[in-house]
Amino acid sequence: MKNLLPCFVIFFLFSSCKDKKEVLPDLNLLEVNVGDISLSDDNTPTENIPIDRSISIRFSQSLNPESVSTSINLSKETNPVNFTTNLIANNQTIVISPVGVLETGSTYQLNISNELKAASGAQFSGKDFSFKTILGALEMNSFSIPESNYTNTDRTENAPVNFMAELTFNKPVDQNTVQEAISLSGPTIPSLQFSYAENGQKITITSNSPLEFISKYTLSVSNKLKGIQGENFTAFAKDFYTEVDETPKLPIISDQELLTKVQAQTFRYFWDFAHETSGLARERNTSGNTVTIGGSGFGVMSLIVGVKRGFISRDQAVDRWSKIVDFLIDADRFHGVWPHWMNGETGKTIPFSNKDNGGDLVETAFMIQGLLTVKAYLNPNILDEKIIIDKITQLWETVEWDWYTKENSGVLYWHWSPNYNWEMNLPIRGYNEALIVYVLAASSPTHPIDKSIYENGWAKNGDIQNGSSYYGLQLPLGNNFGGPLFFAHYSFLGLDPRNLSDQYANYWTQNVQHTLINQAHCVQNPQGFIGYSETSWGLTASDNHEGYSAHSPTNDKGVITPTAALSSFPYAPEESMKALHYFYYKLGDKIWGDYGFYDAYNITESWYADSYLAIDQGPVIIMIENYRSALLWDLFMSDKDVQSGLNKLEFSY
Repeated sequence: MKNLLPCFVIFFLFSSCKDKKEVLPDLNLLEVNVGDISLSDDNTPTENIPIDRSISIRFSQSLNPESVSTSINLSKETNPVNFTTNLIANNQTIVISPVGVLETGSTYQLNISNELKAASGAQFSGKDFSFKTILGALEMNSFSIPESNYTNTDRTENAPVNFMAELTFNKPVDQNTVQEAISLSGPTIPSLQFSYAENGQKITITSNSPLEFISKYTLSVSNKLKGIQGENFTAFAKDFYTEVDETPKLPIISDQELLTKVQAQTFRYFWDFAHETSGLARERNTSGNTVTIGGSGFGVMSLIVGVKRGFISRDQAVDRWSKIVDFLIDADRFHGVWPHWMNGETGKTIPFSNKDNGGDLVETAFMIQGLLTVKAYLNPNILDEKIIIDKITQLWETVEWDWYTKENSGVLYWHWSPNYNWEMNLPIRGYNEALIVYVLAASSPTHPIDKSIYENGWAKNGDIQNGSSYYGLQLPLGNNFGGPLFFAHYSFLGLDPRNLSDQYANYWTQNVQHTLINQAHCVQNPQGFIGYSETSWGLTASDNHEGYSAHSPTNDKGVITPTAALSSFPYAPEESMKALHYFYYKLGDKIWGDYGFYDAYNITESWYADSYLAIDQGPVIIMIENYRSALLWDLFMSDKDVQSGLNKLEFSY
């Protein structure tokens, strides 16, 4: 017995070691991330989880790949979400990639069951997570105003005044936020009504009263608009322009009566509004004592139309011409050339700009064109009229055209000042409004220029030519697209372009093409301005919403100037008549006033001039008359000196 005890102890110890199981390290969950956001493990949903990120689950040990697919579940409420899995980082991290993206503003459950095992055999105890995806944004899918049109720059025009707009969104909207969030601003602010469709994703907006015609409105949707689940909306605003009222604003009359009415009303600027002392035309309707030489040259021609159409008597015109001519004889002149502006009471120069306080040859040419037309109209057998004829001859013959070649430089210069000499330094080169300057300079019986001055100066030895096509219309001379339309008017108030040609162009073709290009540009409307059309066209120098500019297809600011189309009646009578109908009947309540049509308008900027400019008013009267009777053309072209000058320059006419 004594010897058996050690053996028993050894057996017991051996048996105990053999029956004891091996203890495995725990399989622990280290972190769960969606993108770069960690999920909370405190049984509360983690907020604002992105919808397009993978879920990564990292453990303390390498995992048994076979256990992964059966141990991971992802669901939205009770609906399972399809996903794929991938093991990375030595099989310690499971990457879960949902099929597609998760839904915004939704709560998801992630379950990791105790079926998950480590490669060592260790078993996971199980864990549940909950997270809520971000709300996402409420976005506008579409905005439309039915029956409206869109310019090629996406401006909305011709919106019905019985307003309706349709907005669609990517999510249902919270209807409780709509009333405060959506507003309409403009010249009137009507109340809005809202209706909903497409599960709350479409809002139809109507106004309870009509909007104003041909006006700019803005529909605004603020960030107070929310989705039904609280989704945020980024503020939105859209401008639109309402339709033109088709109801005539003024009584309908025949086209001939309308032409006469326009001439008569416009004529009042030069008759009723002329300066009391000098009889000359004020620069504009706000100019006080400032009168303009060029615009007054148009004015003296307009008096002929006034007599022709019965607006005034011949005796009244003769009295006015006598006053004007007497004033011009005593007014400031610089080598026979008047300044651009002068004081209508004293005849003293008013500087047009800092150094422009002397002679202006172009403005003077416009005055001489007018005076020679009056001279041809007057009867030398009537004493009072003969006196005016002689004074006009004196004024004509004392203009020193040759002086303005700047010491025989080969070109005429626009300005000369006794204070600044030639410092303005502006040679008169074509193609622009100044052809009449060279014609008159060549025609002068006392101070003429040679033909070489015309060739080298005005025509630039042929560089005046263009020859390119614009909107399918070939332009013989001048700038791309022709420039402002006054180029086709000012020189041709008296100078008859119908059969006028030189070696460079036929001037009737030039002016017709220039006009049609200008109109075609407004029809094409490449910058998408509001209100441009085949009936609302005409780009030329005028006032605008920013000041003053020489508008043209290459300097288009959205400004339509009535004188452009109306002074083009001889060149494009059908297009000009359409414009006249539009200006008078459709916009008459906005642009028709005491002295005819106001200077300009810009519907895009909701701007309408209240101004009149002499240099814009005169061509309307004169060119309409040339279209109707060619009266001014016939008179001016009958002048023997003018004929001599045209012959010298080798024009055919």
